[in-house]
Amino acid sequence: MRQIIVDIYISADEYLNVYRGSAKSVSAVSRDGLRVQFPASILQRFVTREGIRGSFVITFDDANKFQSIEQLA
Repeated sequence: MRQIIVDIYISADEYLNVYRGSAKSVSAVSRDGLRVQFPASILQRFVTREGIRGSFVITFDDANKFQSIEQLA
């Protein structure tokens, strides 16, 4: 398994595109400089009135398939 850390800020207005169906993925640069793309839906439980803001640990399996996401404190 592999883990990356990404710092994300997505405004509430931007995240509305996921609900509207016009956005399905998020592209970000991990702290170690790797560009990653993942389904926007994995962030749904972190949405607040202001959008999504924070640092997240994303775990992938050896085939680069999403396993879990946790927000860092």
